[in-house]
Amino acid sequence: MNDIPLSVQLGTLIFLVIVSAFFSAAEIAMVSLNRHRLRHLAATGHRGARLAEKLLARPDRLISVILLGSNAVNALFATLTTLTVVRLMGEDESAIGIATVIITLVVLILTDLAPKTLATLHPERIALPSAYVLRPLLWVIYPIVWVINGIANGLLRLVGVNVQRRGVERVAPEELKTMIMEAGVLIPESHQDMLLAILDLEKTTVEDVMIPRNRIEGVDIDADWDKVVDHLTSSNHTRMPAYRGSLDNVVGIIHARRVLNLQREDRLTRESLVEAILDPYFIPAGTSLTTQLLNFRETTHRVGLVVDEYGDLKGLVSVDEIVKEIVGDFTTRAIGRTEDLHQESDGSYIVRGSTNLRDLNRRLEWNLPTDETRTLNGLILEYLQDIPQPGTSVMIHGYSVEILRTRGTAIDVARIRHVNDENKDSSQENPDPE
Repeated sequence: MNDIPLSVQLGTLIFLVIVSAFFSAAEIAMVSLNRHRLRHLAATGHRGARLAEKLLARPDRLISVILLGSNAVNALFATLTTLTVVRLMGEDESAIGIATVIITLVVLILTDLAPKTLATLHPERIALPSAYVLRPLLWVIYPIVWVINGIANGLLRLVGVNVQRRGVERVAPEELKTMIMEAGVLIPESHQDMLLAILDLEKTTVEDVMIPRNRIEGVDIDADWDKVVDHLTSSNHTRMPAYRGSLDNVVGIIHARRVLNLQREDRLTRESLVEAILDPYFIPAGTSLTTQLLNFRETTHRVGLVVDEYGDLKGLVSVDEIVKEIVGDFTTRAIGRTEDLHQESDGSYIVRGSTNLRDLNRRLEWNLPTDETRTLNGLILEYLQDIPQPGTSVMIHGYSVEILRTRGTAIDVARIRHVNDENKDSSQENPDPE
């Protein structure tokens, strides 16, 4: 050994340190890879990704080739380091101790801690190039890997573990939401909101977004003909339910385009209107928005009537209402329609009792409970279990609510304010003295 130049020994030690660091970094980088991104890169033709995907398909073989290489290099490094120190310091007991300290520090810091930390921070940059080395190395030492894996896998089978039986990796909806939110600048915030809304469609039913029965604008085809024509020509809706007498007797859906065609051809009569009515489309209450959106696509309908288990009409839902759940509320409103929400100068909001709680939460970024009721009126009545008088104030889940006006058995207008907003405004007006 003394015949070998000292520079060659030191160069060999440095080379062994680099190789050992490579195996350590490759091990952590491979197991830290984002499997979904890896699958995407492999599908786009990235050769390194394809090699890494093949290696990860049998993790027992991958770990074996890395550990074999790492342990062999570390053992050779330890031996060569000891011989080098002895050569420099002589065969002294202190030389062995110094060699042990050097080996420990180098292995711990340079070949283990530093490369593994780097691989954890940048797994893709290290794993994909490493695959070009690990894949051929696996074929070269495959007989040794096969023997070692056979022994290790046999021991694992004794405790009921089958290495070759791997479950298909699935992403739960909540995990997918986390991935979307952590995408950062890769996915614009507006796109993130839409993607998250799509994932939430399954949790939302048609009852959550429907227009309630008392707000449905329909046409009584048995009413005075002049009133029917005025209603049809002045309505802002493209499709409206047609009924006889009341909404309990819906006969179909009137499409404004058919009415305009009849009027243009001067054939608009009660009889021609009845013939132009489309068959009604009924939707069971409780149907998820995902299911209903697919049903709308298959049936080519755009409007459906929501009915309960007894067949009673509960409301109306359209494709637009479902799309609004994904892309948000539209800015256009019907001409002449009173705003359901108005902000006061003190920060409170004047809200109609018929306002949908989910729309209110979405627009103001509030968290009013929507489990039991769907409108502000329903929330207040559910909480009080009584019809309140105007002027009544109540605190509901951290929101101060004052009833301003009632209409019959329902709350028409209320003033509502988030208590946290109120406290924040007070602290700004009266700052603590320094």
